[in-house]
Amino acid sequence: MYVVANRVPVAAGWEQAFEERFRQRAGRIEQNPGFIRMEVLRPADEESPWIVLTHWESEDAFRQWLSSDDFKEAHNNPLPHEAYTEEGRLERHEVVIASDGAATK
Repeated sequence: MYVVANRVPVAAGWEQAFEERFRQRAGRIEQNPGFIRMEVLRPADEESPWIVLTHWESEDAFRQWLSSDDFKEAHNNPLPHEAYTEEGRLERHEVVIASDGAATK
């Protein structure tokens, strides 16, 4: 599995607009081959960035999404520059170990 973490430093006052952009697109990324899951994480404190996690079957599936019409549409008409306190940071990872609570129930 391939996981992409997008760390987004959203400026005060723009949190609702940022979250709403993902609510409006709910259900669209799921149509892409190799997509597994997306999580949008709201920070629990003022110092932490928002984090958008996408899980893919492979790096290739993620790269295919990057060149898709869906990606272009999702990133069309972005929030203004002042909605962010600084540049975001994209991190890419391959899962080597995974665990969940299902095994303990």
